[in-house]
Amino acid sequence: MTTLILTVAGADRPGLVSAVADVVDAHGGNWENSRLAELAGTFAGVIEITVADDRVDALQAALHDLDGLLAVTVSTGAAPATAGDRRIAVTVLGDDRPGIVREVSGVLSAHALSIESMTTETRDAAMAGGRLFESSVTAAVPASADLDALRADIERLTHDLQVDIAPL
Repeated sequence: MTTLILTVAGADRPGLVSAVADVVDAHGGNWENSRLAELAGTFAGVIEITVADDRVDALQAALHDLDGLLAVTVSTGAAPATAGDRRIAVTVLGDDRPGIVREVSGVLSAHALSIESMTTETRDAAMAGGRLFESSVTAAVPASADLDALRADIERLTHDLQVDIAPL
């Protein structure tokens, strides 16, 4: 079996997920995992598919036929995190501003975290005015990582960040 990672994007409308699922099923593939979302009128997602080795080329060709409905990029799956890694959840909340994702992700990278999933959201700050930024990250981190130093480095980015780090 071959693992394929599909990235899909297109103007949001009914039937997009069904169209991809139909193609995968028609080629004997199995939809393993996915993260799908609509953002500002665009549907986007990442999908993990497994398929028999001898059906990979036909599946890839059929997925590319979805062009016009969805842009689909296909790549092969990567190796999972090493056995010595542990998983953590990191939540960051604070005032929104340009560059905050770059800054937070830079700290995560400097501490050798491998991001498994990351969601970000901005919303109105009900009582204080302005916008709030919130990020939730699930990451693999080397067993030797210093989580207190990680928290301190994120908090140093600006005075208003609240950081929660929890083992998974």
